[in-house]
Formats: sequence, structure tokens, C-alpha cells
Amino acid sequence: MLDQPIALSSSTRSVARRPVDGVLGAIGDTPLVHLRRYPDRRDVAFFAKLEATNPGGSAKDRPAARMLDDAWARGLVGPGSTVVESSSGNMGVGLAQACRCRDLAFVCVVDSRANVANVRTMEALGADVRIVTRPDPETGDLLTARRALVAEIVAATPGAFRPDQYANPENAGAHEHGTMREIVEALDGRLDVLLVATSTTGTLRGCVDALRAHGLHDTTVVAVDAVGSALFGGERGRRMLPGFGAGMRTELSESADFDRLERVADLDCVVGCRRLALREGLLAGASGGAVAAAFDRIAPGLEPGSRCAAILHDGGTRYLETVYDDAWVARELDCPPARLAALVDGTPGSGR
Repeated sequence: MLDQPIALSSSTRSVARRPVDGVLGAIGDTPLVHLRRYPDRRDVAFFAKLEATNPGGSAKDRPAARMLDDAWARGLVGPGSTVVESSSGNMGVGLAQACRCRDLAFVCVVDSRANVANVRTMEALGADVRIVTRPDPETGDLLTARRALVAEIVAATPGAFRPDQYANPENAGAHEHGTMREIVEALDGRLDVLLVATSTTGTLRGCVDALRAHGLHDTTVVAVDAVGSALFGGERGRRMLPGFGAGMRTELSESADFDRLERVADLDCVVGCRRLALREGLLAGASGGAVAAAFDRIAPGLEPGSRCAAILHDGGTRYLETVYDDAWVARELDCPPARLAALVDGTPGSGR
């Protein structure tokens, strides 16, 4: 509640984590934060899993390391191999980090919507970044064009390995045995609603598998997809924010299981991000704003005492020139600063 003081428990203050083996050992065990001021309903608990605290800055660190570990164990990659993958940004950073730790070459194919910060981070980690600027001529989709270029590079590169995050079961496995397991354990198995933003749908698949493995069949899973995404029968359309939604159905999405679908527009992502920042002091990435916006939609129908959790896939520092830039929002989303401020505040008549 708002009138309760914020305090650290004695165990939180006194227990220090032991050293880990290399930077990849720091992946996981991310904080689960009880949001104190975001929910309009004070009789509903809302928890946020802060994946930005992974060393590469996002939830994608988990599957990046797991897919590479699996490939190494199976002999699909080894000394001298080149890893080639398509990414909107975060998976590229995770793979660049994991490849650097194994002295592997890495080629990442992104498109023109990728955050400049992500591209520069990959390059700083030694990645060869290729940027697709033209969409696939048949579908008009940038993701399809990215994947086509990956296939060309793999075919032309001896010893190349393609993790293929869109179909690789280890993508989902990283969240089944990591992200969702941590949430279940932190909440002692008491969870009524889980909100998950979608892209490859690896997080969604892994979380559902973990809930089933822990016997939490009554937890309502809300898939949060972008307006303009082709996932789950959606209609492909203009999307300005990377890493959320997809321009094509992925292999993992074909068997995704969930209870409710919420589609969130770019502007609603911005509003959700801004509310998290101003109410909680929490700077979330675009998909984090999407799950916050989806929570706002479902909150009125929740039973008193409900416990909800959302995964915030990354942080907001990579979106300072888009989501958190009033000029960009006005130009690209046709929402001037005064209207945006009213939306964030929830002023009656603001269109929200």
C-alpha cells in the first residue's frame, strides 16, 4: 500500500551472492518486484520480473546461452564455427555475448527498426551486424527478409550454425527451466494471472510448460501481442517498435497455448512504459509497456486478492530515442506531448 514504508528485509541486506563463473554465470535469478503504485486496484497484487538485470540487458540472454550450450554439447558448433542469426536486437546482444565467451564468430542480421544502442552493443562485442533495409518483396515483411539473408549467409559460410530462435525448442526451454521456474518459486506457487509479451513466442511456450510442470493449471496465461503482428491469426501491419510481435507466424507460435490474447498498439506501449516510469521509477522497454497496458485492461475483471505477474523483457535505456522521446512519439505515432501526458495521467476525455 502507498502508506507503507519501503524497507529491505534483514536477509536481503546481509546475504551476498557468491561469485559466478564468467559473465554467462550471471544470467538468471532476476528480481521479481511487487509493484506498489502502478495498479489502480489496491486489492490486486502485480509483480514484475525484471529481465533487464541479465548481463546483456534482456530476457534473451537466457535462450541465447542455452541454445549455444546445447549446440556445443551436440557438436553442432565448435572452435572455428560461425553463428548466424536474425534478431530485432536483444537476441543479437545475447548471442554476441555468448559467442564472445566461446571465441566464436557471430553474424547478426537485423533490420532498419533495430535500436541503434543494440547494434552498437553487438558491434562492441565483436559481432558482424548486417542491416536489412528492404522488406521481402512478396510479403512486404522485414522479418522474412532477415531470415532469407540468414539462410544465404549460412549457405555461403563453411562451419556456420543457425540457432533459429523461431523454432529452436531450447528457446522455450530457457524460460521453462529459468524465468518461469523462478517466478513460481518466488511466489510459492500462488499465481492467478501471467502476462507475457510475444515475438518468437519462446517465452510464452516455456512459461506455459513450466506452469504445467508445477501443476499450476488454473493460472490464466495472457499472451500480449502487437497490433500489426501476424501471430495468432493477426493481420500484418505497420509496427514501429522492435522486439514485440512478428511479421510472420513462427514455428514456435504454431503450438503456443494460452488463455487470453490482448493486442496492444504502439501508442499503448508508450503509455504503459511512461506510467511504469512515473509511478514506479521503473524504466521498461516497449514490450514491458505492452504488458502493463494489457494489465490495465484486465484488472477491472480480476477477483480481489488476485496475484498477477508480468515479464518485463528488457529495460528502457535502449528506447530513450523512441518510447521516451516526445518528439518521436509525436512524429511517428501522431500523438503530441499534451495528449500523451493526458493519456499517461489517465485524464478523462484523453481518448483512453
